[in-house]
This record gives sequence, structure tokens and C-alpha cells, in this order.
Amino acid sequence: MIIVLSRSQTGTKRKQTLVKYIKTLTVLLLTGTLLAVGIIAGLYQYIKPDLPSVEVLKEVRLQTPMKIYTQDGQLISQFGVKRRIPVTLEQMPQEMIQAILATEDSRFYDHPGIDIIGVFRAAVNLLVTGEKSQGASTITMQLARNFFLSREKAWMRKIKEMFIAWHIEQLLTKDEILELYLNKIELGHRAFGVGAAAQVYYGKNLNDLSLAQIATIAGLPKAPSALNPISNPAASKERRRVVLGRMLTTGFITDAQFQQAANAEVSAAKHGAEIQLDAPYLADWIYSQMLERYGKEDAETKGYRVYASVNAEHQRAAQKAVLRNLHDYDERHGYRGPVKQLWGQPVMAGDSSEKTSEQEATSGSSAQTASTSWTRQAITDYLQQQPGYGPLEPAVVVSTQERQITVMRASGDIHVISWDGLAWARSFISDTEQEPEPEVATDIVTQGAHIFIRFNDELEQWQLAQLPEVSGAFIALNPDTGAVEAVVGGYSFYHSQFNRATQAERQVGSNIKPFIYSAALEEGYTLASIVNDAPINQWDRSSGLAWRPKNSPEVYDGPIRLRKALGRSKNVVSVRLLRAVGLDNLIEHLAKFGFNPEELPRNESLALGSASLTPLEVASGFAIIANGGYAVEPYVIDRIEDEQGEIVWQANPKLSEAALSRWIELHQPNPEQSQDSMDAGATIVPESSEAMPELAPQVISEANAFLVKQMMQTAIYGGGSWNKGTYWQGTGWRANNILRRDDLAGKTGTTNDAKDTWFSGIAPGLVATSWVGFDDMSRSLGRTSRNQYLINKNPKKYNWLGNAMVGGEDGARVAQPAWIRFMQQALEDVPEAQSSVPDDIISVRIDRLTGKLTQRSDHTARFEYFIKGTAPDQYVERDEFVDPFQQTEQQQETDNGSIF
Repeated sequence: MIIVLSRSQTGTKRKQTLVKYIKTLTVLLLTGTLLAVGIIAGLYQYIKPDLPSVEVLKEVRLQTPMKIYTQDGQLISQFGVKRRIPVTLEQMPQEMIQAILATEDSRFYDHPGIDIIGVFRAAVNLLVTGEKSQGASTITMQLARNFFLSREKAWMRKIKEMFIAWHIEQLLTKDEILELYLNKIELGHRAFGVGAAAQVYYGKNLNDLSLAQIATIAGLPKAPSALNPISNPAASKERRRVVLGRMLTTGFITDAQFQQAANAEVSAAKHGAEIQLDAPYLADWIYSQMLERYGKEDAETKGYRVYASVNAEHQRAAQKAVLRNLHDYDERHGYRGPVKQLWGQPVMAGDSSEKTSEQEATSGSSAQTASTSWTRQAITDYLQQQPGYGPLEPAVVVSTQERQITVMRASGDIHVISWDGLAWARSFISDTEQEPEPEVATDIVTQGAHIFIRFNDELEQWQLAQLPEVSGAFIALNPDTGAVEAVVGGYSFYHSQFNRATQAERQVGSNIKPFIYSAALEEGYTLASIVNDAPINQWDRSSGLAWRPKNSPEVYDGPIRLRKALGRSKNVVSVRLLRAVGLDNLIEHLAKFGFNPEELPRNESLALGSASLTPLEVASGFAIIANGGYAVEPYVIDRIEDEQGEIVWQANPKLSEAALSRWIELHQPNPEQSQDSMDAGATIVPESSEAMPELAPQVISEANAFLVKQMMQTAIYGGGSWNKGTYWQGTGWRANNILRRDDLAGKTGTTNDAKDTWFSGIAPGLVATSWVGFDDMSRSLGRTSRNQYLINKNPKKYNWLGNAMVGGEDGARVAQPAWIRFMQQALEDVPEAQSSVPDDIISVRIDRLTGKLTQRSDHTARFEYFIKGTAPDQYVERDEFVDPFQQTEQQQETDNGSIF
């Protein structure tokens, strides 16, 4: 039997089957969903103990490097492994935000931290290819990984990443998440965040970047090492095109913008921080203090902004003065030869039993030099691997002419060095001997020599140079506050990190004498006191030897006033004063200036400067003389700010009386209120949110400091009469000859065999100490013979200051020029200021030879200062009076003797 179903019955059957399938599918979907939820819940419970708390993101602190600035806001350095420049979302250019979103997470503002579409796409890709090439990471997930997880491609890490991302989305707004991401993401070359990347790759602020540069940075998160434009410019350019293509697809840029940016040249190059003042010795000193205060981790990552007490212009002046001074010394002692001979034959220098290590290295390498010249590419490749120091640049001699050479720099640039830049380079034999002056260029160097060159500002051209073997240090302080105004620890921090200004303890020589004279004043001596400048012979029974301290040079004036004795730095007078004061009393007095009594030698050599002190300690001692007797404490950090610019530490130095008076005057209430307060009988106190500074302890009297400074002024200006032939010069006369000011005071210092040379001086608002010597303490600074080329090319007055000086080296010739050059700039706009005379100081006319009162007003007399009650009470008798102008020629020559 055949059953025929109607069309309606067939449709009903199909509907029933479809409903059945839908029900089954629904059950399966619900079961699958429940199962997925169960699995996810189970996974969550399983890994929950290992999940970090994202609450820390509310108070996240990005690891921001410490930055050090001058007092006037110029960046000196930054410290910290990670470079980061935090930028708010509002401060970022819109194109940067668009490029990141288009490339990394175009649905960022639409998903809850996990992009389901992206996850599905990655899953399909895995099924099709079998590879985990697509990670489906959202920006929130990347942030989770960067803060809490690793980059390992593992399922469990990805699951953790999703859970953390979901937590983050519950805790922070989308803008907060994006801002954290843009500041946290690693972008290669130690740059973290887009702000730092802009600086590292382009040396610019974010808002100064072009579209091409923005796209380059936006392409880096995928693979910072492989795609960065410095390490792999070709791959970076291709990645940049991908970023720009996605920006075009999302409508962020036009086709014209795409074409222009995609075809732009790769312009990236590695940049450091925007250093405005390269002062590494200063920066390192501050860095070490920050480590002591906060520890390495916090100091380098909390984003501290440290402001030094140093003025940028003073620091530049000090650095320039020290470098010029060391080059002057080095050049007048001769040329030690090229760094290396790359091809050809080196110059055969004269025989010397005292070759330096540099010469030995040069001569030792000559046997291995090539016989033919190198190609241009080979030269530049070689030079780019060679170090430079300060103003010194490595170069190679590519040709020589009769009186000039042609050199190539690492950049490939070619320069001709004329005879003016070469002629100084007579050969070095030893610290005390130089070869005759060169006649032609090949007497100095030959083709193929690796040399140093530097740009000479005075000649306005490049000149042959060498790395000085001699060392130097310089430090300047504000004597009223102790603020460090400038510090230089050596020729080049990158050659030697040892800070000689703060760490090198060297014998001070005659720099100790002002402090000895200060002790003598405490014992009743005056500036007019007569001391016998005559040889001392003291037999030592224990050693069987006689101690014979000598003047330098060995000229003795007989009876001499204290003022003149210090001005001319008489050694035997210093010894006699020590004996008069007593060694124990002297050491006790020196301790008042901050010198550690436990480290001072307890014998009479102390009078000649056998004590070893740092330049900082010496300058601090002279600051007490400069400020009226107050022991201010040196400091180099003015204030410390946090990332938000809030001050977390502020220097609060104790001040001299003069500085405290100025502070009070500056912070006085307005005149009307002051008058009202006085009328009401109220006590006037300064109106200021700042606490009133404390007065520094006074360790010597104002009168004592004034009189010592007077004697130090004589060291610069001398005394006597030109017309009457009685004029004499102090050891520091060059300062007066060049600076032409009447408000300077100073003291030279030279140790035995000129192993250490010093000059410390006082000027309005400044006290500074300059030191020059070899790091090898056995090495003497030596002497030089005449070099006519150096004399000819120096302006006449600077022949007394620069590399043209002839003879034995000492504090005046070697250390003082740096002090003078620094003061030339530091005092340029500072008016002359005479010291005020303390109330307990009087002035009377004395006879220059006897120190007694006189009624004469000619060249035999002068006005002298005395503490009240200490002035002489006797007049010079007729039979005592001697007119120096009428003395014998021999005596005149003695009185006009050496400038030492």
C-alpha cells in the first residue's frame, strides 16, 4: 500500500526535525558555554594564588632616571639604566596615539581588556598554520605583561595575562591604561615609553616629531631590538610602512600623508639626554651623595631632579680654564709623538732614557705598521673606534707638506693644520729637557700617524694636540655660604674618574702660610712685626744631619716685615713663626680652618707645607679668611625635587655674618609695617616662609681674617716705589698684571722639586683653589727652555700666563693661570669691591724697613693696619732710618729679587 503525504504534512515534519536540531544545538551551546565558564572559573581558581594584585597600578611609579641640573636649570647628566620621560596623555601628539591604536589595538576603546575578535582570529590562524604567530594581545594585556609577567609565549602566561587585563579594566579608565602603556612600553636602546624614544632616536620632544618618526616609534613595540631604526633601518622602514598603512585604513591620515611619510629617509641616530652642560666630575660627585642619601635603587628610579649649587657659566669657565692651562703646560714641555703609526715610518725622536709609556707604545708599534697608505674608508672605520677626550679628537695624517699637514677626522672631514698649529711641537725628552724647535712638518709627524687634534679658539683653526700627562683640579666656593660654584676633577672624566678636587690629598706647600701667619697674629704679631729672613741651620743629633730649610730662590733679605714676608713667600720666616707660636698651638689653630689635626705632620716641615690636603679642604680654609672668620660648610646640592617638582630636600647652610645680614635685609617686612612695629615696641622679625638661616661658627676674629687677607693682597700687588727702585713683586703678581683689579688676594704654593703646585685666591663673592701636578707623585713638573714659536704667537701680556713661559715650574707659573682665566670670566660683570675695615682695626703710618712709626710721607713710609692696642708706640730713630733708594746696588737687587 502506498501512503501519499500531503505537502502540509511534509512541512510539519521538516519543522519538527529543525526544532529538534535547534534544541540539540542550543543544549550543546549552553552545555559548552557552561563548560567553558566552568573551565575558566576553574582555571581562575587554580591560578588565582599566583595572580598579582593590580591595585598597585593605582599608585604606579614608573622607573624614571635621576636628572642633575645646574642651579640655573641646565641639564648636566642623568643616571638610571632605564631612560624614561613620563608624558601625560594630554601632552602627547594625537598622531602618536592614533598610530599606536591603529597598530596595536584598533578596538581598544570598545573591548573590556580582552578582544574576543582578536582571540578568535589568533585561534583560526593557529588551526590553519599550526603556529602561534598572532598573540591577540590588547594594549591592556600588553600592559599586564609589562608590569607583571614575562614575554614567554606559553598558554598559562596568556591566560594569566587575560585575567590581569580584565582586572586592570575594572580598576582604571581607558585613558589611564593608555597613558601607562605609552610610558611603560620598551622601545629599544634602554628607552621606555614614547617620550624617551623620541629623545633616544631623534633627540627631540614628542611634539617635534614628524609623522614618519612617530610611525617608526609606534612600530617598535612588536620587536624593539629587531625593528629599531638604528640597529636595522631596513626592517624599521618596512615596519613604518605597515603602521602608516593601518593609519590610512582607519582614516587617521590621508593618502598624501601616507606617501610622504612612507618614502621619508630613515633619520634616526642614537642620542643621549639633552645635556646642556657636560660636567661629569660635578655630576659624579652629586650622584655619589644621592647614593648615600637614598641608595642606588631609589636614587636611579624615583625620578629625582637634583639641582646643584653650581652656576653654569662659572662651571664652563672653570673647565675651559683648566683644560687650557694643562695644554699650556704640556705643550711647552714638548711633543711625545703620535698615538700610533698606522703606515709609513714614524719620526725618529732624539735619544732619551726617560721615554714615557706613550712613546714606548708608539715606537713599539712602528715595526708592525703597513708599508702602504690606507683607504679613506679604512681610516674612518679605524678612527670611529678610537676614543676622544674633551676637546681632543682622533685624526690620521694623510699627507705632509713643508710646514703644514693634512689630516682626516672620524667623520671623514679633511683639515689642513698650518705651521701655527704645529710649530709648538718640539720633541719631548724629559720633564726638564726638550729638543730644539722643529723646522719642517716632518720633524714632528709623518704620513700615517694617528694623532690627536683640537680646535684652538684663539687661532680659530685646528691644531696638533696630545693628551696631557699632567693632572689638574679646580674648585670655587661662595665664601659666605659654602656653596660650590665650580668643580673640575681632572682633564677628562672619561680618561680618569678620580676627582682630584675632592679626593686627591696632596702636599700644599706655601698655600699653608696664610694660616700660619694667622696663628702668629693670635700670638701678638702684627703686619709690621720684623722677623729675620736669614738661613736656618739646625743640627739633629739623632740623625746626624742638619735641617736647613731654604727660601726659593735662595735669597735672604734679613729683617723683614710680616706683610712683605708673606707677599714674597719666605720659607725661613714661616719656620721662625712656627717656632714662636709653638707646634701644638699651631696645629690647634690650623684645626679651626677644618684641617684634621690627626693628619697634620707634627714637625717643623709643617711650616713649609708638608701637610697633605684636598683642593676642597684648602678652598674651605681660605673661605674663612675671605668671609671674616666664619667656618661655612661646603655643599654642592642646592635642592632635590621629586617627579612632580615638589621639593623634598633643601640645603640650609649656615652663613657668614655678612651673608646673614643680607638675608635679613632681603626678607624684612615692608617699611611701613616695620615703623609701626617699632612705634609699638614690638620686636622686628623677618617675614618669610623660609626659616631664618643660622650663623656659622666664628673660628677666628674678623680682625685676624682682615689682616691675613691684607697680606695675601700684597702677594698679588707687591710694594715699594717704581721711581725709587724699591718696588718688589709678590709671588702672585700675574693676577694683578692681567686682571687689573684692586680687590684680589691670593697665595701661591710649590712643594719640593715642584711635585705639587697651587694657587688659592679670594675675589668678590668667590674663593677658588687651583692645583696642578702628576698623579705619579714621584714625578716633578720640571722646567722648560725657550720656544720662540710659542712666544711669537701669544699676545705679549699672555706670555706671562700661557705656554710661552720659560724656566722652572712653580705655583705661579703652573697653577695660577687657571685661577686667573676663571676669574677673568667670573668677574667680568662684577664691580670692584674693597673690603670694609673692622671696627677694631686702625691705620697708622710706619717706616717700611723697621715697622716703627714714622713722620715721613715719602717712599720710605706706608700706612699699615693694626688691631687696636697692637700698633707700634715708638718712632724710627734717625740712626735707624735707612733710605732703600740709597742702598748699594747689590742690596737693591736683593730687594727686587725673584718673584717666587
